[in-house]
Amino acid sequence: MAQRRRSAQAEGSPAYLAKRSELLEIAGDVFKEKGFEAATLNDIATRFGTDRAAIYYYFGSKDELFQEVFQATAKTVLDENLAEATRIADLEITAHEKLRKLIELQITSYEVNYPYVYVYIQEDMGKVAFQSTPWAKEMVRKTRRFEAIVTEVITAGVRGGEFRGDLAVPVVVKALFGMINWTYRWFRPGDRKYSAQQTIDTFSAIFFDGLHHHG
Repeated sequence: MAQRRRSAQAEGSPAYLAKRSELLEIAGDVFKEKGFEAATLNDIATRFGTDRAAIYYYFGSKDELFQEVFQATAKTVLDENLAEATRIADLEITAHEKLRKLIELQITSYEVNYPYVYVYIQEDMGKVAFQSTPWAKEMVRKTRRFEAIVTEVITAGVRGGEFRGDLAVPVVVKALFGMINWTYRWFRPGDRKYSAQQTIDTFSAIFFDGLHHHG
């Protein structure tokens, strides 16, 4: 089967590629609904309208299937978030309002695209092998661009006297992303204990009360 898969991928006929991308989409839905651990190839095959064995014609394993879904999703999410962050940064509103919207954007995005963004955060970005792929390099570049937008908004808030000026902005930025990214350890969409809105409100309250200029 591995041999058949390799030759089918090498030929890359339109019909094969169309089926493969349809399978990726279905797998993405199943992973999102059930989580990576609980989802099985049987679940995916049933929804695909085939048996488990047929999946191996397209992918070597559940891991490989997840990796491809993850890479496609994470890239799309980061592209969309970057476009939205750029739009927010250009709005005619206060730095406080911009930053609030940027916090909201990230938490909402993590909820809607669960668990893919969290898998990206969990990846050891220091791994040479991981960083050396073109996909990873592009992701790192976009992540840095997003951080730069947040930095610019905070810096403008300090300059305009909205935010206090006695804190090192790079550390403020790290504190913000530390709070937001650490949610991968405990945030689950639909969790009754912590909703996305509660998380946004709590983080904003803690962050803005600490950053507020009391002049």
